[in-house]
Amino acid sequence: MPTYEYQCTACDHQFEEMQGFSEAPLTKCPKCKKKKLRRLFGTGAAVLFKGAGFYQTDYRSESYKSAEKKETDAAKPPAPSDGAAKTATEKPAQPAKPAKQASPPKPGD
Repeated sequence: MPTYEYQCTACDHQFEEMQGFSEAPLTKCPKCKKKKLRRLFGTGAAVLFKGAGFYQTDYRSESYKSAEKKETDAAKPPAPSDGAAKTATEKPAQPAKPAKQASPPKPGD
């Protein structure tokens, strides 16, 4: 349901009201009770998404996004430090030598 903005011309009370598209505009001010209420021009065309019930990732603020990025960065495993790197004097591991293949039997043996 869209939210419409109203203003009373008698007491200048301004408020928002959720109404269906087919509902008639309000005419009586809830504050002064006079029939001097008018719906402001240009409002009510869009639906306002307030409250719970929407996707978690919709309309997140920049501060929320930066905090979430810090959390995911903290959860990543740390990169190897310079002390953990191999030094130039260490020899790389030698690959295992393949086993000798048995020669095929000679004819007549």
